[in-house]
Amino acid sequence: MEATFLVHDEQTVIIRGERFRKYLTAETLRSRIEEMGAELTQEYGDKKPILIGVLNGAFVFLADLMRAMKIDCEMDFLKLSSYGEEKISSGEVKELKSIDADIEGRHVIVVEDIVDTGLSMQYLLDRLSQENPASLKTATLLHKYEATKVEVRLDFVGFRIRNLFVVGYGLDYGQIGRNLADIYVLEEQMGMDTAPEPGNSKEG
Repeated sequence: MEATFLVHDEQTVIIRGERFRKYLTAETLRSRIEEMGAELTQEYGDKKPILIGVLNGAFVFLADLMRAMKIDCEMDFLKLSSYGEEKISSGEVKELKSIDADIEGRHVIVVEDIVDTGLSMQYLLDRLSQENPASLKTATLLHKYEATKVEVRLDFVGFRIRNLFVVGYGLDYGQIGRNLADIYVLEEQMGMDTAPEPGNSKEG
């Protein structure tokens, strides 16, 4: 397994022999997540929502998002698998860990690091709705809109990006790169037309 290391001007990292360029800085992420936290604070007020994070990727985003929310809230996690060590989602969703919390009658926010095909999010919404929550909404840091196969409602979106392979800030390439503070894109995909766009609430 190749190590992750910085190259030249700290704008580039190499993971598993692939070169990635800085795409979203830690400061840009922090600023947008603060905005999302304010939106969630206004939306939920005294309802004490429970955030359900999708492991492994969403744990970094969920932690920062919770800290940006100025209301009481809880969290739990479940784990799915659809990537493995590949750069493209297999489209096959497997549940590896279920939530522990009883969400019946609760206000639930499903928190993802990235939504691409929509299949994982559709599975989660179908799965969690069976437990009769009072409400069920979604928050994702990234929406890879060109990869969509199933249209799902995304209530809170950090950034819309093209069909790019990205790592860092919880996102990985074969479990490597999650600890990077910034988000990086595969260098060969970097171009003038690949800039991220701030997401809007209630997409889809």
